[in-house]
Amino acid sequence: MEHPPLGPEVDATPRPLPARIAHRGRSVDLEPLHLRHAADLWRAAQGADASWTYLGYGPFADEASMRRQVGTLAAQHDPMFFAVRPHRSGLVEGWLAFMEICPFDGAIEVGHIWFPPCLARTRAATEAMVLLFRHAMDDLGYRRLVWKCDALNAPSRRAAERLGFVYEGTHRNHRIVKGRSRDTAWYSIVDSEWPARRDAMLAWLDDSNFDANGIARRPLASFRV
Repeated sequence: MEHPPLGPEVDATPRPLPARIAHRGRSVDLEPLHLRHAADLWRAAQGADASWTYLGYGPFADEASMRRQVGTLAAQHDPMFFAVRPHRSGLVEGWLAFMEICPFDGAIEVGHIWFPPCLARTRAATEAMVLLFRHAMDDLGYRRLVWKCDALNAPSRRAAERLGFVYEGTHRNHRIVKGRSRDTAWYSIVDSEWPARRDAMLAWLDDSNFDANGIARRPLASFRV
């Protein structure tokens, strides 16, 4: 009798849980989110109401409301939030998180990304994400890196494709967010793909790829061969 097909055998050792530690980069630092970041984050949120559209919280009516949200997020382990502090300003300007952490399957997501206009589409924004990607895949040995977003969130979908994530499909009626039905688009980078994706990201982030005004000379996708 023929045996039914099975996937390949893999190292089933549970991966370590990420820790609430700082991550230092060339253009940005990540710090475990804390209430002390609330004032900077409130400043970054001014005039940025549209940046909350696809998140489950925000915008906030006043600094006290945002401070309460920061306290709630900072107290969680999954999602595990990090404040984003670009070197150019020295101020905290956004956040992102490890989430859906599955050490027994070796899968982890980077999400809850809030990058207001002062941070979005900058070298620091890309490096902030890459710092967490590298920690998960290189330091902790995860085998699946996940990106998911509202299927209507075109900027997030473009960001996933720019970074080299592979589209896997859309879960229909996946969630209810702010009283609205959400279809969720799923993307991933798996361990066999990761070295080439990482090398492309690092080449894009290298100082040689930026002119005197801090503008990238080449798009990230051009470094993937």
